[in-house]
Amino acid sequence: MVMRGGAAELPGSRQPPQRAGFVELLFDVVLVFALTRLSDRLVHQLDWHGFYSALVLTLAIWWLWYRMAWTANRYDPTRPMIQVMVIVTMLGALLMGAALPAAFEAYGAVFAGVYVAVEVLRHLWLVLFGGDGYARGVSVRILFWACISAVPWLAGIFAHGDIRLVWWTVAVLIDYVGGLLDFPTPWLGRAGLRGQPIAEEHLTERYRQVLIIAFGETILTSGIQISPYGFQRERTAALLVAFVITVLLWQIYYYRAGELLPAAIASSRAPAYVGELASYAHLIMVVGVSVSAVGDRLIIAEPFGETKPSRFLVILGGPALFLVGRAMLDYAAFSRISWSRLVGLALLAILVPVAHAVPPLLVALAAALVLVGVATANVISWRLYPREAAPPDVPPRA
Repeated sequence: MVMRGGAAELPGSRQPPQRAGFVELLFDVVLVFALTRLSDRLVHQLDWHGFYSALVLTLAIWWLWYRMAWTANRYDPTRPMIQVMVIVTMLGALLMGAALPAAFEAYGAVFAGVYVAVEVLRHLWLVLFGGDGYARGVSVRILFWACISAVPWLAGIFAHGDIRLVWWTVAVLIDYVGGLLDFPTPWLGRAGLRGQPIAEEHLTERYRQVLIIAFGETILTSGIQISPYGFQRERTAALLVAFVITVLLWQIYYYRAGELLPAAIASSRAPAYVGELASYAHLIMVVGVSVSAVGDRLIIAEPFGETKPSRFLVILGGPALFLVGRAMLDYAAFSRISWSRLVGLALLAILVPVAHAVPPLLVALAAALVLVGVATANVISWRLYPREAAPPDVPPRA
């Protein structure tokens, strides 16, 4: 492992990336569009089937972004071949985002076909032009798993309704199981990614950026939602509550695990393992913020309307999912979970049985008060017991 300016040179790269490239940040703009379309889909199909189908689509979009972020982390993002790959992936994500609202209806072929094309061609591109023998070997293993998951993705195109959902569920599971198992491949073994050095500043910047995008999407949808109504008193109050919830979620994230994550990754014996753990923590938080955005739209549209179970579960479930992801990030950075996350989850659960008796705006206000308590406890705990990053001591897998 060669050192350049204090950073480890990564296999397959000419220079370790420590900041996200401009083309990567441009890719994130497409992610904003995809998250907005997911919110549109969920708000019009607010039932368990809608939740689950939106989750499957979210996991597909996230996998596309996540693998792109890790690929750019292994290679020099200023290389033309990497920039071309990011741009092509960006175009694919744009087409998939446009197809999202009707992915299980008329545009299934667009969504799944583009996904398979991007995943297979991207890793084939890296096999052909992706640096040294080790880097190409990693790409061969990932390509193998992309080809396996392509079968149920494409099979779902020719199915309809729940059968398509089953096929795509299998496809998403294959993608994620392959990643969790480190892409084991016949005759080649595992990819060995967890034992490799990573550019921690680049990776954590990508995580922060995608979470900021999710927060931005909630503010964007809230502003769009209130625009037709003007500044009616009850809807303006709902907008303020929605904004407060977004700010509180941001504060809970950044203070302090989000701030110390680069140091935690750098100090770990298995930095790639900690980086991977943090990625799934951010996935859960992004899903939580996206669900919260749906809740924001509901309370602005009908602040004193009927509080149906699906509505209060969305309003309370978004912050709850975020706290679950935030607890996982605590573990990645400090090998422990803050008690304030667990108390916050318990309080949100206590609100569920009584939420149906109060208007949606008051349910959101109660959720905001819980988040105020979590954020306050977080600050007090850090002032009284400051601590350094202490990631879980897990040796890299052979």
